[in-house]
Amino acid sequence: MSSAPATAPKSISKSQFVDSTPLLADPAALQARAAEDGYLFFKQRLPKDEVLAMRAEMLAIIEKHGWRQPGQDALGGLIDYDAINRLTEEEMHRTDVGVTADAYHDVQKLERFHRLPHHPRLLEIYQKLFGREVLVHPRHIARLVTPHTCMVPTPPHQDFPYIQGTSQTWTCWFPVGDCPKPLGGLMLLRASHTQGYLPVQPARGAGGFAVPLCPTETEWLETEYEAGDVLTFPAHTVHKAARCQFKNQVRLSMDVRYQPMDEVVDNSSLNPHCTLKWDEIYANWQSDDLKYYWRKFPLKMSAWDDGYLKPRQRIC
Repeated sequence: MSSAPATAPKSISKSQFVDSTPLLADPAALQARAAEDGYLFFKQRLPKDEVLAMRAEMLAIIEKHGWRQPGQDALGGLIDYDAINRLTEEEMHRTDVGVTADAYHDVQKLERFHRLPHHPRLLEIYQKLFGREVLVHPRHIARLVTPHTCMVPTPPHQDFPYIQGTSQTWTCWFPVGDCPKPLGGLMLLRASHTQGYLPVQPARGAGGFAVPLCPTETEWLETEYEAGDVLTFPAHTVHKAARCQFKNQVRLSMDVRYQPMDEVVDNSSLNPHCTLKWDEIYANWQSDDLKYYWRKFPLKMSAWDDGYLKPRQRIC
């Protein structure tokens, strides 16, 4: 066994995701594939019109802040490179979301942004995967990956150190619009979840830490995402973002998390993914049904463990 992992494998194999839509009719087979592969992919799972409606609202915020090229329709994602790069790295607030704090707060206030994760076609996946009642984490994350020079691709990592609670929490990632490979979609290492928690090292990009890769970890899966596609994986699956090859486009996506209702959850998963309070987020909503919805459940809370984000060497 080697004593130090390689920072990047010499040879990388890229394969396509397998569509698990047919297995929704056979929960046992769905659960077996999830246990073996450490991910599930569903082609055109969300209604395309609802995803594109979300896209139009997010792009309207980018336009409001002056970073969108003029002359596009409501779904066009061309970015004014000079305008976005007039912002300093400090003004960009947090490079894991791709825009300033004010713009990100505008996204977090969108009612559709918080309603879409509760879509029945998403809930069905987790009801059949868990075989029990599902908790939708209210802490949703938007990525508006602009061509600002401070942006770097999200490094290889597991979600568990940032979420904690139960390791049975699953991340649901989907592009808000088409996301061809050159735009920088999500990639993951098949079956990497079987290793459990892996140690981390500091790294640039979202989260600030990365799982150092071993030389044998080369089987990255990816796809040409279309609006409506859904990728989901458990908290120990290693994944990363591909580098965007464009300097004039934005990549929009959402991260949503689901877990069995009767498993433990960390309190941070019940807070907004920003400095706003829930009352500020809810201020202009038209409906009340999703406001503080998790408070009606008898949730079991777990304590946060700082140890998961303490740098350690990995032995391959």
